[in-house]
Amino acid sequence: MKRDARLALLRSVAASTRPFLARRDGHGKWPERPRILLIRPDHLGDVLFVTPALRDLRRLWPQAHITCLVGPWAARILEGNPDLDQVLTCDFPWFNRRPRAGLLAPYRYLVSYARELRRQRFDASVNLRFDFWWGAALAHLAGVPRRYGYDIPECRPFLTAPSPYVEIVVHQVVRNYELAAALTREHGFSLEVPKAAGLANRLSFQVAAEDRAAAASLLEGAGLSHAGCLVAIHPGTGSPVKRWLPERFAAVADYLNRESGAGIVLTGNAAERPLADAISAKMSRPSWVAAGQTNLGQLAALFQRCGLVIGVDSGPLHLAVALDVPTVHLFGPVDPAQFGPWGDPSRHVIVQAGMDCVPCNRLDYRMDELRAHPCMERISVQEVLEAARKVMA
Repeated sequence: MKRDARLALLRSVAASTRPFLARRDGHGKWPERPRILLIRPDHLGDVLFVTPALRDLRRLWPQAHITCLVGPWAARILEGNPDLDQVLTCDFPWFNRRPRAGLLAPYRYLVSYARELRRQRFDASVNLRFDFWWGAALAHLAGVPRRYGYDIPECRPFLTAPSPYVEIVVHQVVRNYELAAALTREHGFSLEVPKAAGLANRLSFQVAAEDRAAAASLLEGAGLSHAGCLVAIHPGTGSPVKRWLPERFAAVADYLNRESGAGIVLTGNAAERPLADAISAKMSRPSWVAAGQTNLGQLAALFQRCGLVIGVDSGPLHLAVALDVPTVHLFGPVDPAQFGPWGDPSRHVIVQAGMDCVPCNRLDYRMDELRAHPCMERISVQEVLEAARKVMA
């Protein structure tokens, strides 16, 4: 009943505003240098998953002006990307990880930001998250004449060129390609949708020279600038149900240090510093806690100095994949077939508990519910060590 009411409201908004918003009908002459807007509200990993399609879009359409609209938390992922002309940021409701200011706040922000976006005079938009009706409505209210996205009931009223959404298990990189292909197909280009990761469609991230210098300085200060091998452990993630036990990370780190002499670096943001400290305290071997000492670019530069990055399902692990640093990913409730590492499976290994309920793709369990969902707890130290040894070999 609640969904039916929302659908009725969205259809009403789309129908009532359409006559006042159209700049042109979208079926006239296509401009020589079209202005294309790609909308992705998610966090680091999901924005990285857009970069392969961006590369092919730029290759096919070099004259197009391509803009990505992302949250400010993900803008650094696209800074310096040669396939983009512009990066815009929007404080997307529901994705900014803050409590809502009120029931109507997301809708007021929608109207005000659409007014701002309208001045950019985009010719086409692609709503890259399949269920993001807010983004579809934003492009509609901004007067973008050609609007692409998946044909989800909540999004449909705001799209001019909806693509069928088939509920099969495919990687998010492929989903992004499907929508980019729909855009290019309508304008005479053929964009091939990949079946698997490869060198030509790998993730992309630009590491700045100043970030490399900052990482080198940090390593020197930690006495690790000449370490033969570094292993980074990134234990933090945005959802508690995806976390692994600190004592198990400590055990893995100790084993790797003892067996290979690898220097252990514990990474994370400032909020994850206590977790990194807890792991370090449980270790019997030396480690360097770098959590809270790097920004995203410096973290990438630090990863580039490592022979292996181990961690739970998170954006920084996908960042390591983009840099082609070998990785071991610990997956719990999330389906790696959709959200796993997009890279050579011999260099980027997944460890997952063999439970019948995995994957459920649910991340909103309360803290008091976690004990009933032990998909991460079921991953053993031995399984992670075997994966690490395989990659390091």
